[in-house]
Amino acid sequence: MSLKVYVDRLSQPSRAILIFCKLNGIEFEEVNIDLAKGQHRTPEYQEINIMKQVPAIVHDTFKLFESHAILRYLASAFPETADHWYPKDLQKRANVECVLDWHHSNLRRGSAGYVFNTVLAPAFGLPLNPQAAAEGKNLLSASLATIDTYWLQKDGSFLLGNSQPSLADLSLVCEIMQLEFLDEKDREGLLSPHKNVLKWIDDVKNATAPYFDEIHATLFKVSEVFEKQRSAGASS
Repeated sequence: MSLKVYVDRLSQPSRAILIFCKLNGIEFEEVNIDLAKGQHRTPEYQEINIMKQVPAIVHDTFKLFESHAILRYLASAFPETADHWYPKDLQKRANVECVLDWHHSNLRRGSAGYVFNTVLAPAFGLPLNPQAAAEGKNLLSASLATIDTYWLQKDGSFLLGNSQPSLADLSLVCEIMQLEFLDEKDREGLLSPHKNVLKWIDDVKNATAPYFDEIHATLFKVSEVFEKQRSAGASS
C-alpha cells in the first residue's frame, strides 16, 4: 500500500507527521502543498481534503486529514512503530489523548493566533491584528506555564512523566518551534520563564535526531528572512 503525505514544511502539524514517518521507517511520498501560493485551495487538493488544510494523507485509497488523527492512524497502521509513541495500554493511551485534545484548544490556538497576527498575516494578504495577537499571546503564555508546571512531571524527561516521547511530545514541540518566526527578544521573553519547557524541547530534539532539524530546516531558513526584514526596517 502506498502512502502519500500532503504537507507544507512551514506548517507545524505537517512537520510532526514527516518527523514521525521518518523516525519509524514508514515509507511515504511527500507532496508539497504551498500554503502561501494558495495550493491548498485548488480543486485538485480539495479532492484530497475538503477542508483545504494541511496535512493530509492518502494511504492506498484511504484519505485522512487532521494531524492528530493522522498520527494516531499511522501509529496503529504500521506495526513497526515503537509502542511509546501511542501506547497499547489503554490508560497510557488515554493520557496521550488527553494532552493532544488539550493542545488544540490551548497551545495551538494561542501560538497560531499570536504568530499569525504578529508576523505571518501579510504573507497571506491579510492585515496584522493586534487585538487577536494579544489574545493569542495571553493564551500561549498560559499554555506554556501549564506544560511547565503540570504536563511535565519530575519523574521523566517527556510529557506525563514518560521516559520516551509520545505523539503528544512531537505535536506540541513542533507547535512551539513556530515561535522561530518571532524576533529573538520576543521568543526568549515567552520561553525563558519556563525552564522545564526549554529542557523538554531539547530532549525532544535529541530523541528525534537527525530528522527534527532536517524537517525544520525550511522553517529556520524562512525565519531568517523575516529577521533580516525586521533588521532592515529598524535601520531605515
